[in-house]
Amino acid sequence: MSCIGQVFKQRGHQALIPYVTVGYPDIETTLRAVPLLVKNGADIIELGVPFSDPLADGVTIQRASFKALENGVTLETCLDVATKLRKKVDVPLVFMSYFNPIYRYGLEEFCGRCGEAGVDGLIIPDLPPEEGARLESCSAKHKVDIIYLLAPTSTQERIRLVAERSRGFIYLVSVTGVTGARTSLPADLKRFIARVRKITDKPLCVGFGISTAAQAKRIAEIADGVIVGSKLIQLIEEDATLKKAGQFVREMGLAINAAD
Repeated sequence: MSCIGQVFKQRGHQALIPYVTVGYPDIETTLRAVPLLVKNGADIIELGVPFSDPLADGVTIQRASFKALENGVTLETCLDVATKLRKKVDVPLVFMSYFNPIYRYGLEEFCGRCGEAGVDGLIIPDLPPEEGARLESCSAKHKVDIIYLLAPTSTQERIRLVAERSRGFIYLVSVTGVTGARTSLPADLKRFIARVRKITDKPLCVGFGISTAAQAKRIAEIADGVIVGSKLIQLIEEDATLKKAGQFVREMGLAINAAD
């Protein structure tokens, strides 16, 4: 079983997965933020690789990605940061990247570097499972999980395919749209999760739009993990000391593991 899979074997514990954009607002902040988030209860860290056309991301993460690119952050930079973070934290590290940078880097070389850096998984929003076989093969050699996404509009056929091919966990997109903090959860989220549960027993983690402890608690009652990104980026913007970010993650962790 992979390092990511081990997280979900903890009985009665729902996973908290914070997202940070590598190099936003600078590399030093990323290197400070990740250990702080782990200290405050993060079970898995999602490291966003900056990209010029982040089609799945809303304004907050788009802005963070643009700033990181202005800072000169590349895929190689992200691998270097992951290497440094692996020496500081022992939770799984997952890259969230679009396919173009990985393809240009070279699939085999990239997966090898991920293995060396201690990266445990890859989330690639614009890579459908129908086109992921080659990357899956490369990543398997280096014990890196490919985590596929499902949306509320996914067909039963697509759910079955993702359930078969995804490793570590399945990423459930809570809404049809892009990332971004929202004031409420979609009314049909529970039904969407139930549809996927009928097909697979793999861990299901929900992301996109989760911004409060109350929302996280509701999701933890019906899913195995909660992914938070845009709200956390906003708090990092607001407070360079990262106290607000640490407190937010601590509150989210307490909320999801208080779920009945």
